[in-house]
Amino acid sequence: MKILLLGDYSNVHCVLAEGFKALGHECVVASDGDKWKDYPRDIDLKREFGIKGNASFFFRLLSALPSFRGYDVVQLINPIFVELKAEKIPPIYKYIRKHNSKIVLGSFGMDYYWAHVNTYKRPLRYSDFNFGDTIRTDADAELHRNEWIGTPKEDLTKMIAADCDGIVAGLQEYWATYNAMDELRDKMTYIPFPIKMPENVHVVDNGDKVRIFVGISKGRSSYKGTDIMLAAAKAVQEKYPDKLELQIASGVPFAQYQHMMDTSDAILDQLYSYTPAMNSLLAMSKGIINVGGGEPENYEILGEEELRPIINVLPNFESCYEELEKLVLNPHRIPELKQQSIQYVKKHHDYIKVAQEYIDFYKTLF
Repeated sequence: MKILLLGDYSNVHCVLAEGFKALGHECVVASDGDKWKDYPRDIDLKREFGIKGNASFFFRLLSALPSFRGYDVVQLINPIFVELKAEKIPPIYKYIRKHNSKIVLGSFGMDYYWAHVNTYKRPLRYSDFNFGDTIRTDADAELHRNEWIGTPKEDLTKMIAADCDGIVAGLQEYWATYNAMDELRDKMTYIPFPIKMPENVHVVDNGDKVRIFVGISKGRSSYKGTDIMLAAAKAVQEKYPDKLELQIASGVPFAQYQHMMDTSDAILDQLYSYTPAMNSLLAMSKGIINVGGGEPENYEILGEEELRPIINVLPNFESCYEELEKLVLNPHRIPELKQQSIQYVKKHHDYIKVAQEYIDFYKTLF
């Protein structure tokens, strides 16, 4: 197949492209590299703001459009697949639709359905927008709700979702959200995120002292629950200063971020998630324990009945504190959880296995 992947989040499309190529398919990634993360891509669509930055971006986008033709499948990372206002994207989408065979929309992050369904239908026990039947009204939730509901972004999402040939969810909670919409259910499938397993994994042994890593995304700490997880970790560290060491990465270069993570026993990530996303999965592939989303639904959708490598926490301080205290007081659990983490990612998220699942899905669209 000839495949175009438009846009990228957390290296999903870049890694997926490697899987497609390993299987003998032709694949091109056109993206902005997920902004400051600067992931690799074949066609650079990064936008630097300012007169010169805007001019350069528009020139590169218009120059690239002719090369966005003749593909068997074009997959969009999100309805906002290029760095433009939502109202300016429909002509580009229609051009791509006209000149290619099949269009697939990714459900990999924030969009209208994620905001709307979890605010009003609430199929999940908790999410970025709800705690049970209670709607979240914190600043970040309101910001995203106002950005996607009743706006051109809502119109764009609905238009692409209705027109595209298929929709792929990368997390169980995204699948459950889109699946709550009757008109989209027949287009939906779930395929796990792809991870390229590291070569020669060296599992770190920090002895009786548990080293925990926390990565803070600027401006997204409360939205992702990092503030609560960090507060709980600091409280446990204060009680057991000789048993817990915290490593906090905030605004550091990616290479330094990786090094800090690689020397840790566990990572705190995504308090409001049911499932581990790319950052957590990458850590797990290196034998680092994920403290975050590991709800039963995560294992059920994968058909996993034995491995339980994730330390699941509920979205509150008490749960985080309790689970971290258990880990600190029972360091003998760490080697087994680390080995299970590696097995879990290799079994369900290996990039070539995942790429084949995508190919199998694409074939059903023809």
